[in-house]
Amino acid sequence: MNGPGTAVRVTSNRREADEWAVVLAAAGIPHWLRQRLDGWALIVPPDDAATALQALAAYDQESAGEGALAPTPPARPLTITGAVVALLLVGFFAITGPRAGRSAWFEQGSADAGRMMAGEWWRAVTALTLHADVPHLAGNAVALVVLMTAACWHLGPGLGAWLLLLAGAAGNLLTAAVHGGGHSSVGASTAVFAAVGILAAHRVVTPARVGAGLGARKRWVVVAAALALLAMLGTGPHADVLAHLFGFAAGGGLGLLTALTRRHELSGPVQWLLLAGAGGAVAGAWRLAF
Repeated sequence: MNGPGTAVRVTSNRREADEWAVVLAAAGIPHWLRQRLDGWALIVPPDDAATALQALAAYDQESAGEGALAPTPPARPLTITGAVVALLLVGFFAITGPRAGRSAWFEQGSADAGRMMAGEWWRAVTALTLHADVPHLAGNAVALVVLMTAACWHLGPGLGAWLLLLAGAAGNLLTAAVHGGGHSSVGASTAVFAAVGILAAHRVVTPARVGAGLGARKRWVVVAAALALLAMLGTGPHADVLAHLFGFAAGGGLGLLTALTRRHELSGPVQWLLLAGAGGAVAGAWRLAF
């Protein structure tokens, strides 16, 4: 349509003019664009001018409201926490050797269900640092580089490390409680699946960090994808399925708790203090073991 009309808005940006035109089209208001010396004019019939202005004002208000509800999160610095922890586990394996070597490290630090239920709770932590053989170590190291790094990018290195440590230990303790005795396991895989649970929880609860407008249907897709990953990677012939499941559940629970209650990002010094504290907790658990 072209002819006499009223210019309700003018802009030098054609994309912005097209956006306004879409708003009026959705409202069923006749309109057309005209290029003038002062820019692109959005023209409507004189009788529709008031309605067009109301529709555009409502669109502006809605856009401003969406921006206030989902602000752009501050950029986070790159973290290599997962890679550092993986390297530490490799170095520790050089000291402990494989489980077949029957070193004192495995005797004192494995997640022996009977001893854990008898009060040796620290085994829930020390077992996370032991690995049965090189393939076991390699698989967990690679997974930590990817998954722990991602979790620490969301939470910060200190808080992320603590959540993985707590969820991994909780997974081992719950596994021991179910078995009650006659079961022993080692490996960081419980913490690996805790990272999966943490990431899934944050993806579901804090859509502003991964894209606004994450609906209920998409939230279920995230949960389903996390469960599928657990099924593919955590149920192999030699996998400790219960430990993986409990680690995933504990990570999901702690992830939900932090996503729902955390209001501000922790400062850098606090994050590094927390990271040092997590390392100290592991060292303290090994001191209790011996």
